[in-house]
Amino acid sequence: MMDKILLAGFGGQGVMFVGKILTYAGMLAGREVCWIPSYGPEMRGGTANCSVVISDEEIHSPVIEYADCGIVLNQQSYEKFLPRIKPGGTLVANSSIVDTAQKRDDINVVAVPAGELANGLGNASLANMVCLGALLAALTTVDMAGVEKAVDAVVGKKKPELYEINLAAVRKGAGK
Repeated sequence: MMDKILLAGFGGQGVMFVGKILTYAGMLAGREVCWIPSYGPEMRGGTANCSVVISDEEIHSPVIEYADCGIVLNQQSYEKFLPRIKPGGTLVANSSIVDTAQKRDDINVVAVPAGELANGLGNASLANMVCLGALLAALTTVDMAGVEKAVDAVVGKKKPELYEINLAAVRKGAGK
């Protein structure tokens, strides 16, 4: 099993954080992982994206030309990465700020009002974690239990006050 995942948005939306959570979840499950960040030239508000590969076998190339699935948190990322999802793949879009009218018939576009759901939890910056929860159904190598362990490893010890709210956002995106 292998998941090739693209994550994209503006700097500050938590794209890299979601990538790290997925990578940790794969690592903690004993899988091979690769995380490659890419930042725009701007200090804040520029583009940010990363690719994550999680596999049961050795990863021969960390470069993702076409992903199995992904998350896009803004319109620019949606337009750029929509063509980079494999036929049969899944793209989760933050429909609070992304217009998903432009679609492809050969992929599953999951429009999640992540901004509104995050606001309902009391923290608008959790839209990334809501989208992560929605993405879990498309993954073969990582599940909710793995993400919970990863959030504990990355957030739990450093910022315990953010641990539960991050898990609540993931669960909300997963429909739980």
